[in-house]
Amino acid sequence: MKNNLWTKQELRAFVKEHNFTSPEQIQATLKELFKDVLQEALEAELDTQLGYDRHDVKNKQTKNSRNGYSKKTVSSEYGDVEIQVPRDRLGEFNPVVVKKHQTSVTGIEEQIIALYAKGVSTRDIQDHLQNLYGIEVSPTLISNVTNKIVHLIKEWQNRPLQSVYTVVFLDAIHFKVKQDGHIVNKAAYMVIGIDLDGNKDVLGIWIGENESAKFWLSVLNELKNRGVQDILITCVDNLTGFSQAISACYPQTEIQKCIIHQIRNSIRYVSYKDVKMVTASFKPIYKAPTEEAARLEMDRFEETWGEKYPLIVRSWRQNWDELTAFFKYPPEMRKLIYTTNMIESYHRQLRKVTKGKSIFPTDESLLKMLYLSTMDVLRKWTGRVQNWGQILLQLSVYYPERVQVR
Repeated sequence: MKNNLWTKQELRAFVKEHNFTSPEQIQATLKELFKDVLQEALEAELDTQLGYDRHDVKNKQTKNSRNGYSKKTVSSEYGDVEIQVPRDRLGEFNPVVVKKHQTSVTGIEEQIIALYAKGVSTRDIQDHLQNLYGIEVSPTLISNVTNKIVHLIKEWQNRPLQSVYTVVFLDAIHFKVKQDGHIVNKAAYMVIGIDLDGNKDVLGIWIGENESAKFWLSVLNELKNRGVQDILITCVDNLTGFSQAISACYPQTEIQKCIIHQIRNSIRYVSYKDVKMVTASFKPIYKAPTEEAARLEMDRFEETWGEKYPLIVRSWRQNWDELTAFFKYPPEMRKLIYTTNMIESYHRQLRKVTKGKSIFPTDESLLKMLYLSTMDVLRKWTGRVQNWGQILLQLSVYYPERVQVR
C-alpha cells in the first residue's frame, strides 16, 4: 500500500488472485475485505487504549485487559456485515470506528433523511438506493431511520427562547392527514420571530385540528413557558378571536393584521367583474403616507363601493386599528410588518417539499417532514433583517423601557 491506495501492480495481483468473472464476485470480495479492515480497525483501537498489542503481555502497563468479543451486525454499502467487537474487562472501551449501539457504517441513513427532507416518496427512496447501491430497503426501515429524528424534534420544540422578540409572525398551513381511518384537515401552526439583533428564527411548529384562536392561545402560552416574556409586535391574519388570544397572553403586544389577508377576505364578497377595480381601490389605503391619509382613502373607497359592498367597508372599519398599526413606523419597518409575507415565503418553501404528499399517514410523519424542511430553510437564513440598525433605533424610541440598544 502507498498513501492508503494500492499500486497498479498490487491491484492487478489482487484481481489475478481472485480470478473475478462477474461484478457480483467483486462485490462479495469487497464486502469481505471491508469486513476485515473494519475488524482490524477495532482491534487497533483497543490496542491503542490498552497500550499494548495483542499477545504482547510483557509491555502491559494497565490493570485492564482484553475480554473476548461480542457479535454485531451492521449495515454497509456492501449489505449487512457481521463483525466481532472486542471487549475489555473493565468496560472502558468505547470504539470510534463503530460506536456502541451504532447499527450502520454507511451514509445510507443520512441519505434517507436527506431525501425524506426533500419530500421524496418512500417508493422513490427505495428505488434510489437500489439503483445507486444495490441495497434493498423496506418502508419500515425508512420509517425507523426517520423516527430517529423524533427526539431531535422534541429537543428543538422545547428549547429555551429569547426573552424579547421585536416582531413575531403567526400563521398556519393546512394538510390532509389520516386519523382513525379517515382523512382530516390538520393545521400546522408556525411561528417566526425576529430578535433584538434582527435575526430570524422559526420558534416552533405545532400540529392541531382546524386553525382556531383557542389553539393559538396554547401556542402563545407555550412560548411564554419557554422564556418569551415580551413581544413588541405580532403580525397575524384575520382569524376570529386571534387578537383576544394574543392580548390574553401578551397584553402589551401591538397587533398588526395582514393587509393581504384582509384584501383576500374582502374580495370574497366581490363579483368577478369588479375584482380588479376593487383590488386597485385598496392600494391607496395601505400605500398612504400616514394613517390620516389612509382614512381619507377609506372614505373614498366607501363612497365608491360602500353601497354595493357594505360588508367590505364594515370589515375594514371594525379592524381599522389593527390594520393600520404599521403607519406609525418608518418605511423599513412598515414593509416588514404590514403583511405576513415573511412567513408566507417560508410556507412556500415548505409546500415545495410537501406537494408530493397529498395525504400524510400520521401527524408525526407530517411533523418530521416539516421539521427537516425547516432545518433546510434555517440554514439559508443568514444575516439579519435589512436596515435593522435603523429599525432598532426607532423601536428603542417607541418602546424605551422594553428595548435597550446595546
